[in-house]
Amino acid sequence: MQRNAQTHYPILLVHGLFGFDKIGPFEHFHDIRPALLGAGARVFVPHLSASHSNEARGEQLLAQIQRVLDGTGVKKVNLIGHSQGALAARYAAAVNPRVVASVTSVSGPNHGSELADCLRNALTPGRLPEQVAETIASLFADFLSVLSGKPEMPQNAVAALNALTTEGVAAFNRKYPQGLPDTWGGMGREVVAGVRYFSWSGTVQGNLIEAGRNALDPLHIFSRALSRYFTKEIDQNDGMVGRYSSHLGKVIRSDYPMDHLYAINQTAGRVSKGVDPVELYVQHAQRLRKAGV
Repeated sequence: MQRNAQTHYPILLVHGLFGFDKIGPFEHFHDIRPALLGAGARVFVPHLSASHSNEARGEQLLAQIQRVLDGTGVKKVNLIGHSQGALAARYAAAVNPRVVASVTSVSGPNHGSELADCLRNALTPGRLPEQVAETIASLFADFLSVLSGKPEMPQNAVAALNALTTEGVAAFNRKYPQGLPDTWGGMGREVVAGVRYFSWSGTVQGNLIEAGRNALDPLHIFSRALSRYFTKEIDQNDGMVGRYSSHLGKVIRSDYPMDHLYAINQTAGRVSKGVDPVELYVQHAQRLRKAGV
């Protein structure tokens, strides 16, 4: 029996740092958009800068939301943002809540990333290592735009890094606190200014031997290695974002057995114990439908 995930408003899947719509047949939200379409949802993937500040990407998102509204005749959209995409979605909803029905953060660094803190501390502002890193990252972001066949967007890798640090997100949160928990590890308000807020995320769990076929996945191995750089949320992170840092609005669950990239179904092993990331998106579309958005 086919499930009905036809939400009242269209869904926009918002990519994070170094994200894209699709490159050839390969989609950033791998198999997720087709699954949502197959369940009846209307789905769009906006094209944002692969590396830039939360506010810059948020403004780009607002412009593309307006294009969707103009093209479909609807009044609002549902935003599902992965990683830094969650911050762009939060910005759009805070600045213009009239055009956003819901914001869902998937593995979003809503209180910053300890990994970004480590990278920021390793790169002295204005010195050669930072300049080289910025040049390489910006060229890579431009390369992704060329491969995706989309118009080139402005890139600023240092602004992106600063925007993802604990300090950078704290400053962002002071301006746009909608949906944030009042206590560390808690839930935030589910509805703010008419916008519904949700979040889910995962953690790297067990050891590599226990990972099954994911032990052969280079992306999972990479995420597992990065998870060691966390000190505040040690053993409670997905390799790039801490579990409790991801909390926003109604927390569906923050300890799914999945790393940061598996949250968008990016894995060579394509096997993980206990969770199907594609299914999480379809279930959430059904949740949004039930909520009337």
